[in-house]
Amino acid sequence: MYLTFISLFFSMRRLGSQFWLATAVLFSGSLAFMFGLVVTTKLDVPINFRLISEGLPFFTVTVGFEKPIMFTRAVLNGRSLRRSAAQPINTQDAITAAIKDQGWEIIQHYGIEIGLLAMGASSGVQGGLQQFCFLAAWICLFDCVLLFTFYTAVLCVKLEITRIKHYADFRKAMEEEGVSRSVAENVTFSTTKTNPSIFGQKAKSSSVRKFKILMVGGLVLINILNLWAIPFRNSGHFALPSRFSNIKSASVDPLNSLDTVYMLARTQNQETVVAIIPPITYRVEDISIPSLDLDEPIDFQHINQFLGTLRRNTVLESLLKCLEDPTISKWIIAALMFSIILNGHLFNAARWTTKEPKPAPAKRVEPAPAPKVYPPFEPDQISNRTLEDCELVLKEKRGPTLTDEELVHLSLLGKLPGHALEKTMDNESLMSKVDAFTRAVKIRRAVVSRSPNTSAITSSLETSKLPYKGYNYTLVQGACCENVIGYMPLPVGVAGPLNIDGRDYYIPMATTEGTLVASTSRGAKAINAGGGVVTVLTGDGMTRGPCVSFPSLARAGVAKAWIDSEEGRSILTAAFNSTSRFARLQTLRTALAGTYLYIRFKTTTGDAMGMNMISKGCEKALQALADSGFSDMVVISLSGNYCTDKKPAAINWIDGRGKSVVAEAIIPGDVVQNVLRTDVDAMVELNISKNLIGSAMAGSIGGFNAHAANILTAIYLATGQDPAQNVESSNCITTMKK
Repeated sequence: MYLTFISLFFSMRRLGSQFWLATAVLFSGSLAFMFGLVVTTKLDVPINFRLISEGLPFFTVTVGFEKPIMFTRAVLNGRSLRRSAAQPINTQDAITAAIKDQGWEIIQHYGIEIGLLAMGASSGVQGGLQQFCFLAAWICLFDCVLLFTFYTAVLCVKLEITRIKHYADFRKAMEEEGVSRSVAENVTFSTTKTNPSIFGQKAKSSSVRKFKILMVGGLVLINILNLWAIPFRNSGHFALPSRFSNIKSASVDPLNSLDTVYMLARTQNQETVVAIIPPITYRVEDISIPSLDLDEPIDFQHINQFLGTLRRNTVLESLLKCLEDPTISKWIIAALMFSIILNGHLFNAARWTTKEPKPAPAKRVEPAPAPKVYPPFEPDQISNRTLEDCELVLKEKRGPTLTDEELVHLSLLGKLPGHALEKTMDNESLMSKVDAFTRAVKIRRAVVSRSPNTSAITSSLETSKLPYKGYNYTLVQGACCENVIGYMPLPVGVAGPLNIDGRDYYIPMATTEGTLVASTSRGAKAINAGGGVVTVLTGDGMTRGPCVSFPSLARAGVAKAWIDSEEGRSILTAAFNSTSRFARLQTLRTALAGTYLYIRFKTTTGDAMGMNMISKGCEKALQALADSGFSDMVVISLSGNYCTDKKPAAINWIDGRGKSVVAEAIIPGDVVQNVLRTDVDAMVELNISKNLIGSAMAGSIGGFNAHAANILTAIYLATGQDPAQNVESSNCITTMKK
């Protein structure tokens, strides 16, 4: 039996749960045993401790815990396999799908077991078999009910905790990449959000909150009314009519009681109702209660109050006796402990996403000061200012007071570096930063135009149509560009919408190439007519290939063999994974060129490109390599072009770099004729002769396509990404068939 418990924990661990799900299965089984034992004893079936101690281990080993494991596996598989790019599956949908897939099979297993046990219970075999089969059948029935109620609820909580952990890890990974916390939370929420539902029907978040409040409030109200009504239950059985509450009767002779009552009523000329109750027998006499004096008149009101108090005390004593029972009290304590631990674990998991960084204490929000208004600035118009005077003004940090011509002259003479113009012009006592930086750009354009070495080529820059006014250069200074001479207005258009995996997207494209957006939109129209695009993610791993050197070829060969071994791979993987909660090393590829050793690390980075993340991991792994007996290793470069980054390379075409995607589109023949103005046979022949054979004749590496780079580069420019990544990102092959 104990081996069965151990096997349960190992099975749940393989499914991703270290402790909680296996414990929930055992707790559910214990509850089923308690319910079955209560029903069996209530039905007067004799069960003793010896019968339970002998039969329960055999029953546990025979039945086992395969059904909870099967149900858990179905839920987890449904959650992973049914996840799509359009909308991730939530916990409720995963559990519903698992019940539809495996629920009937699990119920069939329970039905077969209960049927066999029922046959054993009705067999009439003596010696305890009949009684234990009866108990085991009830245990199976309650275990089936608890599996789809109690255990399903625990499994739902476990999946939500896992989702919260994944949310926190993904957000922290993006923050490690330099993404701001707000952006990381928005991106993570958009990729993990699910539609709330009530009883399987989609609902708004506000409706879900109202539903929860109503349910909790109703439950609390029902319990309050239930507790409040306990003293008044069945009290009416002991109440006497109010018109008789003050009647006092004299003592009567027990043998002639009816005659005495009759004579008293006749004397008083009063209608009398006689109530005859069965005699009360007291088995135990409490000496603290004084003896009843038969000579005193009976106070019916006092009796009515006494019976009501006795009734209330009986209810309270029954509750207290139930709590004093050792078995019931232990199970109540166990249930409370399990509830406290589970709720504490859930609260901790929810707090993981918000505990860092700690929110700053609320401060009084001061009204934003009105923007400072600067008067139009005019430099000092001092004629005949010598070069020495200009240099003196510049050293006194009064550069903005010089005229534009004086600043240009100083820059051409090398007295004022071109990259320091923004710093020289920055003086908020005279002008705003935007005006100062704009003036610096104007002066730089004049310096570049008048530079003696390049004036033959750049003389037209000062008067060119390249715009420079009306731009907030404070967002550029020290952030994304240096030696600014203007800005390039690049139009941004949208193509589409294009249906991708059941969801429509507009494609932003920044380009000056005419008809590129229009032709892309026409292609999207043709693809949508055939049902849209279906994509499959075949690979996901960013790479970094450092270069290291050794004193001799022999040492480099030993290092390569050690990295390729199981021991070396495990040590480097552990070191790499220790640098991030999200990045996990997938593969290690090595190449030897003389005494130079190239190591290609490939790791998952989520939706972020992850170069900072993977660089930290590579540094840690190289340090672990040096500490493992290769202290003579010299790191030449953290990126040795074995990645390969922003360069055409066969290794990227074969092994992939980043996300590798295969997309499919089925376009009907009439759409090809009406929208694309051609026919299917011509397109198939064009693809073979141009994209396949023509690219092969040119010796192309990953360029067996029409013009994927055009669209991809336009998307990169429109979304602010690095256009140089287009080199490996546009590697693709186009295939067509009729």
